[in-house]
Amino acid sequence: MRSTHQRLVPRVHEAFSRRSVIRAFGAVLAIYLSPWAASSQAQQQGARTMNHYATQKSLSDAVDGGGLLVVAQWEAKPGEAEKVAAILDRFLPEAQREDGVKLFLISRARDNPAQFLFYELFRDEAAFKAHQESAHFKTWIAGEALPLLAKRERAQYALM
Repeated sequence: MRSTHQRLVPRVHEAFSRRSVIRAFGAVLAIYLSPWAASSQAQQQGARTMNHYATQKSLSDAVDGGGLLVVAQWEAKPGEAEKVAAILDRFLPEAQREDGVKLFLISRARDNPAQFLFYELFRDEAAFKAHQESAHFKTWIAGEALPLLAKRERAQYALM
């Protein structure tokens, strides 16, 4: 039987290098498996929401049965990063509660706060489509966040 790590290493997609995906996955696991710092700045950036979510599911629960993994990278336009972060702070709890969502994490680059990384695991393609059709996605992502972005990349993977 394969280890959890072997099952989770995604196939490389043209938009992402193998190194960047593995580095991002390692960062996501470190966040997911350890408690968030309780600083007020961390709480303002969604840490309380992420910590609450992390206590509700285990990693094995999330990856059990496979699913559709979506990894996205955003970069906000100059001067728009705080607006994007505020939108994502409202959006994240709604996305995490969706029926077909197995894992939904958003992180922000420490060295460039205009960059955001999404790590989304859906039960299947239908759950991903339902996510994109949700009212909170249409309002906060399509309606408010996307116009504030300079760059948006995403790739889809199947868990191994």
